[in-house]
Order: sequence, then structure tokens, then C-alpha cells
Amino acid sequence: MDYRLNVTVISFGGHVEVHKFKYLYFVIMLTVYILIISSNVTIVCIIMIHKNLHEPMYIFIGAVLINSVLFSTAIYPKLLIDFLSEKQIVSYPACLLQWFSYYWLIASDFLLLSIMAYDRYVSICNPLKYPTTMQNTIVNTFLISAWIVPACLLLVVLLLSAKKEICKIHLKGILCNSTVLTLHCVRSRILNIYGLFLFVIFVILPVLFIIFTYCRILVVSYRCRGVRRRAAQTCLPHLLVLINFSCLTAYDVLLSRLELNSSKVVSLIMALQVVIYHPLFNPIIYGLKMRRIFDHLKKLFCRMVRCL
Repeated sequence: MDYRLNVTVISFGGHVEVHKFKYLYFVIMLTVYILIISSNVTIVCIIMIHKNLHEPMYIFIGAVLINSVLFSTAIYPKLLIDFLSEKQIVSYPACLLQWFSYYWLIASDFLLLSIMAYDRYVSICNPLKYPTTMQNTIVNTFLISAWIVPACLLLVVLLLSAKKEICKIHLKGILCNSTVLTLHCVRSRILNIYGLFLFVIFVILPVLFIIFTYCRILVVSYRCRGVRRRAAQTCLPHLLVLINFSCLTAYDVLLSRLELNSSKVVSLIMALQVVIYHPLFNPIIYGLKMRRIFDHLKKLFCRMVRCL
């Protein structure tokens, strides 16, 4: 059965109705979407083209930026259509597909960030073992696992949710995220337990592992002055991305679990986090804070100015 869900679009103009400024919102969001795609793809191409960036750390950064492109693509096309439509509706299967893509990429990002933390840990704390520890086969295994493992485990939730009976047809928010669970007639204990299990596996454990590795890096950096600057340059961007991403994910997942009724202001801020701030945050941080990437971006910008 093809259920139709009435999705409420959060107004970015306070209490002004969306349809009054739908074309303005459409142009703004389309511009943001193009900016997200172009900024992320530019850095990914720079990493692919320049051989001095063919190192595990930059390869993992490229994977995170690819996730940002996929993450935005799972949200923006439907969002842009909603701005031009009189009614914001989506079929239940399509909603579940967006839900799957949304959390698959979030889980993948956490795994990639933990892999990047391990890469920095080995590089700074055990530099002599780094060439053998982070070989190409190991890097490729890490990358494939970071995408396949979350997809397989989340597929279980997708199949179970597809069989659940729907009693509500009104979905708050601007996308199909954890609030999809509130549409079910009966909240499944199995889904709740399994969801918390996935939250521990893909969020709690990676965050604890990252904290542990960076604490070890901090200890080594404190003892050896020569590695302080190197540690700060390479680890700070990862920590900023982790903090931003962890706050967003914790709010998003716990919102439906605890059935919190957040205010419109908080909902608006978190919605902006998802559709604008988060996808743009990664390329800005890695583009400005990673010295090698910044140098290549500066050269590219200078060439573009000369051509003009």
C-alpha cells in the first residue's frame, strides 16, 4: 500500500506561510545545494588529482566529503520540490528510502571519523609503524567497511519498518528522519532496542574511541614539542567536525526516542544544521585548516582569477 505522508515544511520566515515566498526559498536552497556540491566536489577532485595528497588521511577526508554530497542529494531534491508544491507529501516507501540514506551516511561518517582518528594516532604516536599499518589494502578495507557495514545493519530496520502498520499520516519536520517511528500504530520494542544498539555501535563507541586516541595524541604532543604543531594542524579539523556532527546526531536520534516537543526555534536551528550548516561545514574546515589542501585551493583560485 502506498501511504501518503503530509510533511510540514518549517518556515524560514517565522510565522509567514511558505507559499508566499516559495520561489525565493527555492532559489536560496538551490543556490546552497549547488554551493555544497561544488565545494565538496572541488576538494575531492583536488585530492584525486594531486599525488602529494594520495595519503590515507586525505583519502579519508575525500570519503567524508563524498558522504556530504550524497547526504545533501538525499535531502535537497525532495526539499526543492516541496517548496514549489502546494502540498508537501511523500510516499511511505520514498520516506523510508530517505530515512535509510540519511542514517546510513551519518553512521558511515562516524566510522570514517574514527578511522581518521586511528590514522592520526598511528602517524603521531607510532610513526615508524605507520607505513606498514596503513597500507593500501588496509585503507581500502576501512573505506569499504565504513560504507557496507552501516548499510547492512540499517537494512534490517528498513525491512522491519516497511512491514509496520501506519496510523499517522502527518510528519513533523522537513525530511524523513527518526520521527518516522512516531507514525507507527504501535511502537516496536524490537525496533527501539535495535535502534539503541545501532546508536551505541555507530555513535557512542566511535566517539569514545576518538576521544581515547586524541587523548593519547595529546599526551605524546605534550611530551614532544616537535609534534605539537603537526598534531594541532591535522587533529583540530577532525575534532571540530566530530563535535558538530555529534551534537546534531544526538539531538536527532533522541528527539523521537524521548518524544521531546522541541520549540520552533530549536527545530529551525537543527533543520538549518542538517540542510545547510553541516554539508558546508566539512569542506570549509578541511579546505581552510588542512595546509596542503588550502595551498592547492589557493593555486586554483589564482588560476581562475587570471583566466577572468
